[in-house]
Formats: sequence, structure tokens, C-alpha cells
Amino acid sequence: MTELYNIAALLLVSVFIVLLIRGFKAIAAAQQSDWGKSWMNYLDGLNRLFCQRYHRLHYTPIALPDDGPAIVVANHISGLDAMLMIAASPRPLRFLIAREEYERFGLAWFFRAIGSIPVDRSRHPETALRAALRVLESGEVLALFPQGKMVLPGESHKLKRGSFWLAQQTHCPIYPVFISGISGVGTIFMSLLQRSHAKLETYPLFHWHDENSMASLQAVLEGRGNPDND
Repeated sequence: MTELYNIAALLLVSVFIVLLIRGFKAIAAAQQSDWGKSWMNYLDGLNRLFCQRYHRLHYTPIALPDDGPAIVVANHISGLDAMLMIAASPRPLRFLIAREEYERFGLAWFFRAIGSIPVDRSRHPETALRAALRVLESGEVLALFPQGKMVLPGESHKLKRGSFWLAQQTHCPIYPVFISGISGVGTIFMSLLQRSHAKLETYPLFHWHDENSMASLQAVLEGRGNPDND
């Protein structure tokens, strides 16, 4: 009987090891962005699998240039939004994030690791803009939510001008995306747990010198724009 238990235990351990190896291989195969550290690249693959398989993300890859600065903007409806944007991007994204979210217990270390920039909206928001400007000047991709807060579908909120100011300073285009299909709309953690049919649509890029861009971007982020179907 002892020998049978030993054999059964060995089989279980063997199956666990095989599944673990297959899991690592799947995650490694899913990695696309180079974050500069192996463990962050591993998280990149894990995030893509989580978004695509659990949240059933349907998306068009964000058509970023291979190198050089770029700004990605999106509507903000849940705590899942940034993860979906990262899953749809071929390059790492540096996020502007509200300081109260940046300092959430247990998450600050992660936001620091991926290079997020905390924004103190109550005082000295220009400090974050200067940090964001340095990110763009170093040739990285900046991501932000111009609505400045969660705005639920059907609602309207005037856009912050930071994305256009940054684009004007660096002469780089703005890549808009629109997120929908989230089950936990309006929540941070529940949106991660509730399985969604997430969708991320890309739109034609905006140029900093276009006078009508602000109104057009407002329409895109409220779901009233025309997706880029090219």
C-alpha cells in the first residue's frame, strides 16, 4: 500500500511539473514588449493571457512606431483599463496615474517598477507633466486617461489638456483607443474579477497642430468616433 501511495504521489508531482512547465512556456510565448527585466517581461506575457483568455479581449493592436515617443490615450471606465492597453500594445507603456491610486496598499512597488508617474491633482500637477515630458523626450510611450477620472458609458466629462500640451511640446502624435465590454464598469478590483467580453478599438491618430483635435478626441473617448478599420 505504501508503494502505491508513493507511486500516486510521484505521478501527481510529475503532472504538476508538466503543467507548470507548459504554463511557463505559454506565458513566455505570449510576451511581446521588452520591459528591460525578465520578470517584468514574464508579467507582460501573463497579463496578455489574462486579458485575452479570462476577459476575452478582442482588440486591434495599437499601431505604435517601432521606436520614438508616442502618446496613447483612452477612456477610463474600470480598473482593468490599463491592463487591456498594455495587452494591446507592442511596446511598454508608462502611465500617468492619480497619486491615491499609485499609493494603494500593495501596489505602489508595481507601479514604480513599470515606471508609472503619480499625479497629485490637488497640488503641483505640473510636476507630473514635467516627468511625463522627460519620458517622451527619452523616446518612450506615455499612456494616460484625458478624462481625468472614471467616466461611465453615456456620461460626458471635459477632457484635461495635458495630453495635447505634451504632444505640442514633443511634436509626437496621439494614439486614441476606446475600451468597452467591461463587466465591472465603475469599479477597480471587481472589474478584474468579473469576467468580461472586453473590447479595445483603435482610432486614427491625432496631431498636436490640429485645431479640431480636442473636440474629435472628446467624441472618440465617449464612443462617438469612427474606429480605424485599416
